[in-house]
Amino acid sequence: MVLYDILIDILKLTVAGVGVVWVAFYLIKPYLDKNERLQVLELKKSADNQTLPLRLQAYERITLLIERINPASLLLRVGSAGLSSAELHHLAVQEVNNEYQHNITQQVYVSSRAWAVVRRLKDDTIGLLNTTYRSLPPDSAAIELSRALLTHLSQVENNPYEVAASMIHKDLEELF
Repeated sequence: MVLYDILIDILKLTVAGVGVVWVAFYLIKPYLDKNERLQVLELKKSADNQTLPLRLQAYERITLLIERINPASLLLRVGSAGLSSAELHHLAVQEVNNEYQHNITQQVYVSSRAWAVVRRLKDDTIGLLNTTYRSLPPDSAAIELSRALLTHLSQVENNPYEVAASMIHKDLEELF
């Protein structure tokens, strides 16, 4: 009987101890959860403070990329004096691809929507260069390709380069 009483006492103390631990855990758990959330927020804030300058720089660079692949500025940069349309076409396509490759890492810091705009604009620019080049006689001068490209862009209701830049600015505004 004494052994039975001792076992009952041990069982009572164990149940009471487990009950106290269980109550203490559920009383302290909200505090621990709140503390964990605060630490996660602080960590995220710290990471945002470090990446925000990089993200802003990436948006600056893709805005510059949009401007640099715009045929109006691309043709000025590449130059067309003394070139054939084939040579200008080759140089322009090469320049668009080089600009894109030079800035491809920026996709890490911008939204996927912003990068999709850039990628689509690059593809559309190369398509425009190819289509316009194919529409000209094979022995045409570079000035004819330049004129045809700029004429086409002036006839487009919404300049795709301005639309893309506007979309990038809207995307950037969402950061703040």
